[in-house]
Amino acid sequence: MNTKLLQTITHTFPLPRIQTGTPLGNSYLGLLVWGQDNILNLTIGCDALWDHRGGMSWRPEITLENLAAALQAQDMHRIRALFARDASADGNDRKPSLFPVGRLILRLRTDDRLLACEHDLASGLLTVTYGRGDCVTGRVEIRLAMIRHELFACRFSRPGDFARRLIPSYELSRNSGDPEILGSSKVDPTTARRHAEHQFDYDFDLAKLGIVAPEAGADYFIQPLPADPAYGVRLCQDGDCLFGQFVRGEASQLSQEFREPLHDWTWEDFTNDDTAWWQDYWRAVPTVTLPNPELQEIYCLGLYKFGAMTDPSGVPAGLQGPWLEDNQMPPWSADYHFNINVEMCYWPALRAGHPENLRHLFDMVWSWRDKLRANAKTFVGIDDGYLLPHAVDDRGTFMGGFWTGCIDHCCATWLAQMMKEYCDYTGDTDYLREVVFEFMKGVMNVHLKMLSREADGSLCHPIGVSPEYRGSSLDAWGKNASFQLAGIHRLAADLIDTARTLNEPVAQDWLDIQEKLPQAALVKNEQGQEEIGLWDGLLLEESHRHHSHLAAIVPFGTIDPLSPAWDDIVDRTLERWVVKGMGLWTGWCVPWASMINTRVHNGRMAETMLELWKRCFTNIGGGSLHDADCKGFTYFSHIRQEVMQIDGSQGAVAAVQDMLLYAREGVIYLGAGIPENWEHASFTDMPAPGGLRVTAEFARDKRVTALTITATRDAVFAIRLPDEETDRQISLKAGDIWTLKR
Repeated sequence: MNTKLLQTITHTFPLPRIQTGTPLGNSYLGLLVWGQDNILNLTIGCDALWDHRGGMSWRPEITLENLAAALQAQDMHRIRALFARDASADGNDRKPSLFPVGRLILRLRTDDRLLACEHDLASGLLTVTYGRGDCVTGRVEIRLAMIRHELFACRFSRPGDFARRLIPSYELSRNSGDPEILGSSKVDPTTARRHAEHQFDYDFDLAKLGIVAPEAGADYFIQPLPADPAYGVRLCQDGDCLFGQFVRGEASQLSQEFREPLHDWTWEDFTNDDTAWWQDYWRAVPTVTLPNPELQEIYCLGLYKFGAMTDPSGVPAGLQGPWLEDNQMPPWSADYHFNINVEMCYWPALRAGHPENLRHLFDMVWSWRDKLRANAKTFVGIDDGYLLPHAVDDRGTFMGGFWTGCIDHCCATWLAQMMKEYCDYTGDTDYLREVVFEFMKGVMNVHLKMLSREADGSLCHPIGVSPEYRGSSLDAWGKNASFQLAGIHRLAADLIDTARTLNEPVAQDWLDIQEKLPQAALVKNEQGQEEIGLWDGLLLEESHRHHSHLAAIVPFGTIDPLSPAWDDIVDRTLERWVVKGMGLWTGWCVPWASMINTRVHNGRMAETMLELWKRCFTNIGGGSLHDADCKGFTYFSHIRQEVMQIDGSQGAVAAVQDMLLYAREGVIYLGAGIPENWEHASFTDMPAPGGLRVTAEFARDKRVTALTITATRDAVFAIRLPDEETDRQISLKAGDIWTLKR
């Protein structure tokens, strides 16, 4: 990527809340840099720091048969008992959660005030300036090591200007009003009531969670955990540099280690390693040039965050990546949500030129295969299946308490689709054969046990859900849920294609799905015309954040929304979607809506959705939010404490990529989401399925003025230009270059 197109993102102080902090990350450790007046805060997070207590094991009674019986009997008590979390020794209803680390406070001793935070995306360097009025009197440069993940450093232009204080999260959780500690965890009664209504627990007192007080000194602390290794943070001043280290291990071991000096690292080491790391990262990322500066920033800043949170040398990213608040337990445990959120976090990977980051996620899930196989054995009684619940920790332990998420088997299906796409882009047939094909078959085997035959021989899906629609109530399910149907069709098509690629047998069950299972739940509207419903008999009733009934359009791409067979049906479905509005939407669903508009070639709305996301679902520090940062757009705005969530930022990157290039059923679509009024747009060397690399330029009215396609391996494909109505069929050998100039 041309680093000249990378921006230095600048935010002016005050940045008064943790969620407004500028992020530094290395896919293990994360820093959020924020503050106001004379107090600069570095909130420290780690996305490997789990409190593994709690969750739900798959007990013998958790079977599809028992669930069906309870639903038939309308027995909510029985359903809740089936999916309840395991009882703990102290009687608490716990689920695993990532754990807050702590905070470094840097307080100015002078009369200066914090001015600005300047983030160089090309090198990862963060520079904080301070002074009086518009006059800069000093700087603090901050780096997080991209090689030795446990280290961070601050370099001061005037070291004597600051006093420092290192505070563990335990102390922050018991804050009684210390004025130096910004962002108190205490909430007012009205906010507390709203939190309770939305099942958020912000009673942040770690002692109540069984956490004991840490060992602490002036420049270190060591925090024991009840069921996991302790962690600690220590500081070391060396001239104008302050070095920090985060360490895991036994508490006694850390006490011994912290007696030894932290040495052998200099600011120059950080600078050289970090700059080289980021140069390597950006080199693989396609250059994208857009006339809309908001979308340009979405792309560049989003891909910075992607690199900072998904590098395979660290741990896979969940809902918040490594950026965890230090004044509360993270919302939804910052876990792995597989009913869209994890997938969205990784959507940019392939077209960003970093498939290895996506492979890292797959490797984690594959390491759970024994547990996923046991889940399937218990639930549907088979030995050769894989069942992945919607919300798990880093060991694959289900969070429990949400039965519809438990039976949403498209969580595994969605992941299987992404595995197949990874192989399509990279050409890794060994991985396709040894892991992906096995995983896909196991996932399908569970689906097959959940399907039934109708009297006419057709297939149906009797008990299905549309993620989070109607929550976990007794009516939160139906026959032939469109989301499930789309996922099953995607999986069947991918299995057939994979079997033929690997010269393996094609199972008749997969062919039967294509021939005998509906592609969507088609429901007649008030005028007697068909639309895509949530499930049989149910059209969209209200605004809803999960656009899951539209999953056949995107992400699964099992229907062509512009084809004669689907055009009118999709138009009517989207009309209802628009009428129901955005009043119950959250941050991550807005980029998804942009992608839906791209797939129906509605470029102006694809662009507008991303502008709305940036204006409503990012805060003054550029943080990606679950709830809106402004009132009036959606109900989910300031009904609870600010909720950071990284998925929206990555969905927005993927939506920009989609506007420029997406693929469906062997056809590469160029510029489908570009608005007609853009005077120019371009991208360089963007990966596409089949090992292709695409470079394109566009003019007004979506006209393609230049196009180059390079084949890294033999490829046969079709390409659709936005100003043409038919596909161009192209066959290339490895090393061939196909060009078009107008």
